Amino acid sequence: MKGKLYGIGIGPGDPELLTLKALRLIKECPVIAVPGTVKEDTVAYKIVKQAYPELDQKEFVAVDMPMTKDPVKLEESHAQATKNVSDVLDAGKDVAFLTLGDPTVYSTYIYVHQRIVALGYETEIVSGITSFCAVSAKLNEGLVEKSEPLHVIPASYQIEDALKLPGTKVLMKAGKKMSKVKATLKEMGCQGMMIENCGMPDEKVYRSVDEINENAGYYSLVIVKGGNNND
Repeated sequence: MKGKLYGIGIGPGDPELLTLKALRLIKECPVIAVPGTVKEDTVAYKIVKQAYPELDQKEFVAVDMPMTKDPVKLEESHAQATKNVSDVLDAGKDVAFLTLGDPTVYSTYIYVHQRIVALGYETEIVSGITSFCAVSAKLNEGLVEKSEPLHVIPASYQIEDALKLPGTKVLMKAGKKMSKVKATLKEMGCQGMMIENCGMPDEKVYRSVDEINENAGYYSLVIVKGGNNND
């Protein structure tokens, strides 16, 4: 009998935001998959370890998911990740694949999930608290109200048109383009706030566009509310 793959959202960083279901499945699964080559270096491992100190007693499978847009490198990494996971499933072991936030929102896990599904294995996605909900809560503000729309935008691409949309804009995954994102927000007269490493020990809060650190790390999320001065 083959094992089952669980894509488990572990939330944005605060170990107390792990759901009861996520923690239960992590405890039940004999094998844990982490996105990285060395488990101790992965953010996902560090988060779960705080909530579940016995995590090291598990068997681990490393899944290297490089930060690149190169289609060839992505294809190679996804194929290798699928093989690493399917080998464990073929041995009859269930796998808990840890992924930050929620597995359905811009997660690298979903690419492996799709391939595993296509191969006929049993799978289940377990929701986690999304980073933008956690950031809004940390800012002590609502995200959207009444008929306001919510737009979730990958900020590593062009964002000018998206910023003209009504309602609340969530800018995710700005990465190395944070300086350009900040400049665009200022040029368009947008009012926004950002949290870097939400829920983690080195969390930083920026309550205006001017305050945003252009060298902020990968786990930075900007929330822009309402229109802009050019509307």
